[in-house]
Amino acid sequence: MQKQSPTSRAKAVAKAGETKSALGGFLNEFNAFQDELKTRLKEQENRLNMIDRKSQMTATRPVLSSRTETDLPHKKAFSAYLRHGDDDALRGLIAEEKAMSTAVSGDGGYLVDPQTAERVASVLLGAGSLRSVANVVNVEATAYDVLVDHSDLGAGWADETTTSTETGTPQFERVSIPLHELSALPKASQRLLDDSAFDVEGWLAGRIADKFARAEGAAFITGDGVDKPRGFLTHTMTENDSWIWGRIGYVATGAIGDFDASNPADAIVDLVYALGARYRANANFVMNSKTAGAVRKMKDADGRFLWSDGLAAGEPARLMGYPVLIAEDMPDIMPNAAAIAFGDFTAGYTVAERPDLRILRDPFSAKPNVLFYATKRVGGDVSDFAAIKVLRFGTA
Repeated sequence: MQKQSPTSRAKAVAKAGETKSALGGFLNEFNAFQDELKTRLKEQENRLNMIDRKSQMTATRPVLSSRTETDLPHKKAFSAYLRHGDDDALRGLIAEEKAMSTAVSGDGGYLVDPQTAERVASVLLGAGSLRSVANVVNVEATAYDVLVDHSDLGAGWADETTTSTETGTPQFERVSIPLHELSALPKASQRLLDDSAFDVEGWLAGRIADKFARAEGAAFITGDGVDKPRGFLTHTMTENDSWIWGRIGYVATGAIGDFDASNPADAIVDLVYALGARYRANANFVMNSKTAGAVRKMKDADGRFLWSDGLAAGEPARLMGYPVLIAEDMPDIMPNAAAIAFGDFTAGYTVAERPDLRILRDPFSAKPNVLFYATKRVGGDVSDFAAIKVLRFGTA
């Protein structure tokens, strides 16, 4: 066997070392590449997760842009008109989504911006008016017709052999509610309008809402129907035992101008059960503050108060378990006055109105002040006479 020379052995050892060194370098470079690849993959995954979260947020976010894009130009244009009388922007503004034209109409004035209109509407709804419990509808015509079925639809039992007989036919009553113009005329000085810190839209909305709420509150209860809504107390009243359609039924207290001295709470109980069962589920009491002060002292035979205050903030007080609406336009307790009403006013009274509110700026009639003539059209009347009963403070 031939022996390997020392020189050959040394070369083999050197070559093996080089191979080992090269392999080690390759492994180091591969490990570095692998770490870099993992890092880039992690960054890519983080980016994808972030994009996914943004997509989900966009999908669940309420759509605000369409209304903002429509309302903001209207608000700016309307503010310029109120402060300086500049109506160029309003004349050129087209509210396509609501099919409204801001040009001067036959009624005169410009449509207020949606934010101001909403402020006025929210005040009207919470102003202690009959509007808060009545049926409110928006119409575009000059009147609103309600068809009321005030008779029972006949019914009968049938079998396979007996001939079915014709049942009674319901009778419909048409109630027409005309719309009337409601106006307010607040004024402000031009110096105040020029002050940028003055919230002219908020001030105007508050003044208009206050005037409208007072006028509506009185008309829905005691209005005579001449150029204003007709109140439910102005309809002919008849004793509930002889009630007929077209009249408001009443229950008498048994004492002139007061409750019965021996059993004052009995009149309240009689009033509740004078109303039909199908109306009682959604019924409300309506009275003014003076009457409420007298009623809340009443107790039943066991000494428990009939009146209970609301358990939560914003919840109305209750009388015999039914909500109480304090409407200051209801009459005080006096001889033969119908000072308390009870009924389902959602079914019994309808408020019809046009949704637009218009403002006309007048800088000439009251110099140095500026007048703002605000108008809207609203009507109201009883739509179901069976749904409302009143308590009359008299003997019959």
